[in-house]
Amino acid sequence: MKKVERKNNIRVFVEIGKALTSVLDLKGVLNTIMEKISELFKVKNWSLLLLDEDKQELYFEIAVGIDLEKVKNIRLKLGEGVAGWVAKHRVPLVVTDVKKDRRWINKVDLASNFKTKSIVCVPLISKEKLLGVIELVNVIDKKKPFTEEDLILLQTFADYAAIAIENARYLQKIEELTIKDDVTGLYNSRYLHRILEQEVARAQRYNEHFSIIFIDLDHFKLVNDTYGHLIGSKLLKEVADVIKKTLRETDLATRYGGDEFVLILPETTKENAYKVAKRLRENINNTNFISSDGINVKITASYGIATYPVDATDRLELLKLADQAMYRVKETTRDGIALA
Repeated sequence: MKKVERKNNIRVFVEIGKALTSVLDLKGVLNTIMEKISELFKVKNWSLLLLDEDKQELYFEIAVGIDLEKVKNIRLKLGEGVAGWVAKHRVPLVVTDVKKDRRWINKVDLASNFKTKSIVCVPLISKEKLLGVIELVNVIDKKKPFTEEDLILLQTFADYAAIAIENARYLQKIEELTIKDDVTGLYNSRYLHRILEQEVARAQRYNEHFSIIFIDLDHFKLVNDTYGHLIGSKLLKEVADVIKKTLRETDLATRYGGDEFVLILPETTKENAYKVAKRLRENINNTNFISSDGINVKITASYGIATYPVDATDRLELLKLADQAMYRVKETTRDGIALA
């Protein structure tokens, strides 16, 4: 490596260290990684794959040079392909010609209509914990394949990146502890009020609607009295799972307290909120809960809907009206939906 090039790399790494340690959120860290890899390495194609700890599989978090949409659902088991091999063995690897390497598989190429020729891949490890891998694909200068120097540079970069990713995840977990309910995994009432304020401000600014659905489980006390509070808590968690699967990604589900839930539906009219509540009611009514413990619990709920700005123009009044609508159902038929 030339002296000028070495000095330039040192300068870039100093900048990388400063940049990565100054960014606290995971999205910001990933954006910084994208910027600095493009600056440090002469490649048009590279990927960052992160480890799904539960499934022990790698998935594409960043893909530059290929369409991420085409590969985002591809998963690599540990040991599968070059990236999987590097993740499993936790050692960096240079492959100058993938056709001559038995570890390479063409799963990603087939999905993305890409042609891989050479790869340099390194593991992302922080405090002996595997986070994923970074791989560079196909050097720009075809006469100069990837070298051991590229490997050393990428591994040094990966060491910085792994620390930054782990720190960002740690801070993310701390924040989640303050805004998430530990029983259901949904957001808590403190976070609900924060988001409601933001939704009111956004709806005012853009002259839009949004709706909330107030939910109270019917006869939940009977479940606790019959099976105990541990089963009751598990039921709440399973109901929360049904809620999350029913809603859109843009919707927000919260546990308001006890067996009550509040859902925020951005850019949703009262009519469409009613359709969501109806679909959720069907899903909850048709689910057998706690079946894994040999207990078959069927439960229903009462629903109340209020819409901004049709029903109210501030968050507390909106919440109150949705609550009152829910109680009209609770005090009459139960297992139904009422509008504010």
